Amino acid sequence: MTEYGKTLDAIDTPIPGLTVWQLPVHGDNRGWFKENWQRAKMTAAGMPDFGPVQHNIAFNESLGTTRGIHAEPWDKFVSVAAGRAFGAWVDLRAGKTFGTVFTVELDPSRAVFVPRGVGNAYQTLEPNTVYSYLVNDHYSPDATYTSVHPGDESIAIDWPIPLDQAVLSAKDRAQPRLAEVEPIPPRKTLVVGADGQLGRALRDAYADAVHVEFAGRADLDLTADELGSARDWRKYDTVINAAAYTGVDAAETAEGRAAAWAANVTGVAALVRVAAAHGITVVHISSDYVFDGSSTAPYREDDPPAPLGVYGQTKAAGDQVVATLARHYILRTSWVIGDGRNFVRTMLSLAERGVNPSVVDDQVGRLTFTSELARAIRHLIETRAPYGTYNVTGSGPAGSWAEIARRTFSLAGHEPSRVTGVSTAEYFGGAEGPVAPRPANSVLDLTKIESTGFVPVAADEMLTNYVEVETRESRHLTSP
Repeated sequence: MTEYGKTLDAIDTPIPGLTVWQLPVHGDNRGWFKENWQRAKMTAAGMPDFGPVQHNIAFNESLGTTRGIHAEPWDKFVSVAAGRAFGAWVDLRAGKTFGTVFTVELDPSRAVFVPRGVGNAYQTLEPNTVYSYLVNDHYSPDATYTSVHPGDESIAIDWPIPLDQAVLSAKDRAQPRLAEVEPIPPRKTLVVGADGQLGRALRDAYADAVHVEFAGRADLDLTADELGSARDWRKYDTVINAAAYTGVDAAETAEGRAAAWAANVTGVAALVRVAAAHGITVVHISSDYVFDGSSTAPYREDDPPAPLGVYGQTKAAGDQVVATLARHYILRTSWVIGDGRNFVRTMLSLAERGVNPSVVDDQVGRLTFTSELARAIRHLIETRAPYGTYNVTGSGPAGSWAEIARRTFSLAGHEPSRVTGVSTAEYFGGAEGPVAPRPANSVLDLTKIESTGFVPVAADEMLTNYVEVETRESRHLTSP
């Protein structure tokens, strides 16, 4: 008997991601009505916005018709349109919950969201039961899907109608036991731009993750015409875009302008099209250069962009494109220090060579080490933080480039007064080529990223550790 008058609600189960949904059903002397799938209400109540693309209906004429246990590579939302069914699910994903079983009776007032990799099965409890399911990928008759024998003794499903009396297909009776099943691995994560400073940090951050792949420019070019067919994108859950054109001053030239727009906008738009077609989450790196730096307060994620130069304009445009995706993380950062040529390493070299540098003192911000940026990316993905834009830098007091230079000299055992502060105008006064305008204030508000449970390490602590390592390695290389 269908229950009327329930409120829309989700109930967790022992299988992670598998949720039972209580559906409001309205009935009178004519019958009943329900909203079986209502995207706005259900996503607001906590259902993943899984983007169904196919709706399947199975009519089951006989009592005891049993189908499954099948785990296709897509998410499902299963329900009953008429009759009743006993539903059974087995987690076939690699991990500690592999083999976990959950069962519940389904009627028109109860549905279940089934995440990819969880085996789905049911047995009809009434004749003429109509079983409905939405899926977010298209069925392929040529593909091989993971299945388990419904009578496997190790999972011990207590079918209401014994399987020797039930209606099963020959195919389902021939499925393997759980012990013979290869656990389904998670969908892959792809790091694009994996040979750059952030890419190398991401290689370290994901060194223990077998599901993460890395692609340098030679492996995957976002501006290539064949991007849509460059990979089997159905196998990917997330793409981390660490590729970008970062020549701030070079972007002010005719050649650089074209290259910056190609990499930071055209290539990003191509990636977004692929992601939209395959339900992929995109993680994208943004910059403080999307702001003009005129604010007297730290910049929040929702402050309107106002880029001063070409590089900032391309980054702002790329952000807008990525933001059209339902599933995206934009990490806005500043003053990045990573493995390779960077400001701190330059200051250390000058200090060791006896050079007394003039360094800009009218631009204020915080350093961001690529290891911290990589840690923040993994945190957002693995905690399934709300999609959107997040500021990510080191924490603690902000300072000018000159102050950071003096601190670097001091940490390396040199006299900090050797660093002379100059204005941006003075510093670039003798430049031969074009110079991009810089934001005077690059300080980013970290409240939003902290609200997800991520605690940014103090920029000065990261600088101290970095200088210690660099100094130790430098002395080791120069020692006899």
